[in-house]
Amino acid sequence: MSKPQAEMTGKRIDVSMRNGFCKFFGIAFLFAAFSVDAKDHFIEKDTLYRRNPGVISKQGPYRPTRTLKHDLIHTRLDVEFDWLRQQVHGSAVISFKPHFYSQNTIELDAKGFDIKGISQLDSFQDFGSAAPKDLTKHISKKLDYTYDKRKITIKLGKDYSAKDTLYVKIDYVAKPNDLPRDQQDDNPNDKGLYFINADGQEEGKPKQIWTQGETSGSSCWFPTIDSPNVKFTQDVYITVDSTYKTLSNGLLISQEPDQSGQRTDHWKQTIPHAPYLTMLAVGDYAIATDMMPNGLELSYYVEPKYGGDAHAIFGRTPEMMAFFSNIFGIEYPWEKYAQIVVRDFVAGAMENTTATVHEEGVQTDARSILDGNSDAVIAHELAHHWFGDYVTAEEWGQLPLNESFANYSEYLWSEYYIGKNEADWQNLQELKQYLTEAETKQVPMIRYFYKDAENMFDSHSYAKGGRILHMLRKYVGDDAFFKSLQHYLKSHALGTAEISDLRMSFEKVTGEDLNWFFDQWFLRPGHPLIKIKQDYSTATNKVQLKITQAQDTLATTVYRLPLKVDVWTGGKKNRYDVVIDKVNQTIEFPAAKKPDLVIFDAESQLLANIEQDKDRPELVYQYNHSEQFLPKYEALAALEGKLQDSTVRNVLVKAMTDPFWKLRQMAISNFAEYDGEGFADIEKIIQSRARTDRHPQVRAEAIITLASFGDNNNDPVFREALSDSSYQVVSVALDKYLVGQPSDANDVAAQFEDSPNDAIVASVGNYYAGLAQPERYDWFLEKMKRMKPSEKYNFLQVFGKYLIKSKQDVQRKSIPVLEGMARNSPSYFVRFGAYQALGLLTDIQGVPAIRKDIRAKETEPKLKEMYTQFGEF
Repeated sequence: MSKPQAEMTGKRIDVSMRNGFCKFFGIAFLFAAFSVDAKDHFIEKDTLYRRNPGVISKQGPYRPTRTLKHDLIHTRLDVEFDWLRQQVHGSAVISFKPHFYSQNTIELDAKGFDIKGISQLDSFQDFGSAAPKDLTKHISKKLDYTYDKRKITIKLGKDYSAKDTLYVKIDYVAKPNDLPRDQQDDNPNDKGLYFINADGQEEGKPKQIWTQGETSGSSCWFPTIDSPNVKFTQDVYITVDSTYKTLSNGLLISQEPDQSGQRTDHWKQTIPHAPYLTMLAVGDYAIATDMMPNGLELSYYVEPKYGGDAHAIFGRTPEMMAFFSNIFGIEYPWEKYAQIVVRDFVAGAMENTTATVHEEGVQTDARSILDGNSDAVIAHELAHHWFGDYVTAEEWGQLPLNESFANYSEYLWSEYYIGKNEADWQNLQELKQYLTEAETKQVPMIRYFYKDAENMFDSHSYAKGGRILHMLRKYVGDDAFFKSLQHYLKSHALGTAEISDLRMSFEKVTGEDLNWFFDQWFLRPGHPLIKIKQDYSTATNKVQLKITQAQDTLATTVYRLPLKVDVWTGGKKNRYDVVIDKVNQTIEFPAAKKPDLVIFDAESQLLANIEQDKDRPELVYQYNHSEQFLPKYEALAALEGKLQDSTVRNVLVKAMTDPFWKLRQMAISNFAEYDGEGFADIEKIIQSRARTDRHPQVRAEAIITLASFGDNNNDPVFREALSDSSYQVVSVALDKYLVGQPSDANDVAAQFEDSPNDAIVASVGNYYAGLAQPERYDWFLEKMKRMKPSEKYNFLQVFGKYLIKSKQDVQRKSIPVLEGMARNSPSYFVRFGAYQALGLLTDIQGVPAIRKDIRAKETEPKLKEMYTQFGEF
């Protein structure tokens, strides 16, 4: 599963943030939990705690892998929907057998059902393909059961052994909007199955049904053993109005219309998978397809208006699939691969087996893709079909076995398809994301104690895990790394695994005991804080690095850190292999004279905070001579604000034409508000970048920087950029052009106010907000109606600016609109944006009380945490 953050969508956001629009994705960094007592950091699974699951730590209760009393073999579902009541009318036929010990009952997860009856069926019939009416012919007896609205305990009538296969049929009504909420970790927004615009009253929003099973949502709409260490095959029969398309796992076997305008679609998956990966979706879709050389079909379900853009959005999937099949050593193992876009999705995306669900943000026109595609999240979910679906973490505390690999697969794809610089830039963003979370939350990667499985879906499991895998790859080498992954996948094919299984695969391939690596990185919290003091001795002709591991070594550990150090002397580089494994350690390298530069962790692979003071000449040398992205990036970042130095200025001028776009962008941004020596020549270079740079981020940054040069709103570059191929560049240029209020400002704003791109509409809105014309009120509301959640959050900031400048009658009529969004928007960050906008109107009587009531009634844990972070509680 992907988290709803910018780094998961692959979209570029930093220029937009500099342009004054607060991107909601940045809020994600506020979701960190509080740090925990490090004494609970490591519990071996074969210790006392494994045998005493009642043990509780400050992190939460011990979470053992679920004991399997039965093995599920196959599940057949027949479902149809009551849109008005938002209910599922279902019948489930479940085949199973006792796992080892004889059993006379079976316990199934089923949340909030009305049970209509439970029967045992004959054991000789193929219930996967039988018509529903034929199933009743094979009822052998009714079964007694008890049900507490969470679990059904079915009495089988006698003892059955592991040699016996049984079939039970459960008729039920699932009511996902009326689930029991009587447990501490119940999230009222987790429903398993979601009706979108069920009554069709929301203008511009399609009617849809979709499911989200991870972690335990599947048992909200069908009975099962809802645990990741269970696997089964399935048949799903979906009866819908014939105007709708459906999607589920596996292959579409048949479509049977009836006389009433309904149609039943039969989807069959013959390869076993975990319950949380079962899915269905219903809606009006355009479907585009690709075909792999082996005949495997790839399909892309998008809303009809995006039908012509489906290949632009998803069209690199075939090459991704071939790439991952090659490096993972196993050809894509499932029957098909579909990707579908849904409205109001509760996560970034979800890797349901053969049928990934994406949130609507990936759905865009081909021109928008010039500003950044969604390849990162597409690669992430596809990689899960090996790591997560094919080999599944046996318990949610082992989640990094799924998410770390999917996260690192984003790096692998970017490295292959775009290049190492781009991959390393993404790597740095992931590292920063984890380090931000680590300021308030440091827990082991693998967690045997936790309060709620949802707590596992954090920047530890994702961002930190991907960086750990990168270090492991650098340590063992590419050949051993990918061969070890292949060994792991083949050894646990279609089964489950825990962290020791991954370690043993690496040890089998490399022949090396890697307990030290897995212990310090996967089983202990925290990360190294490295402080480096550098000296040079003319007496010994040696450069000396005094290294301190300054992290709390009682809470974490003293890390063993194999790495490389580059020493540049007289224009020549020497590289040394070193191992840092002490709290205080001194290492020395020969140098005929004082080095020009020393780069600690020369491969930029270490997950750590590294503090090493460098003077300006060293930083200049570092940019000019480093081959890696990160040292160049760090040099430019450290040189920021030092333009009075001509040497620094020359480096930044040089960097404005660096081969990699991010470094060009950084260099340009350093000249914001510059008016010093050589200004005319520098301005010409930046104007050239604005006009001709091949990357839209750089062109946009150049426009922002040009706008910072005093009274420069009339620069012709702004007007020219209104015709740029990039929406992002146009939105930035439009904002800067309209700020100058040229004579044609109203005409230009009118030209763009109905743009299909929300960022451009926001730029127009920013101009209209400054004018604060009462007649524009309806325009703002109309534009917000059709915006995607992420852009709606941004636009609420612009609307807030409009309200601040408006008269009180306009402000007053906006209160019920904002209150409705703050209470009822499906997207929690839109609710937060509306709540923030209400905060601008607290001078109006009644608004503070409304905001207080909104906070009190909010149920989304993430949003409640955000209120706390902002001191609202």
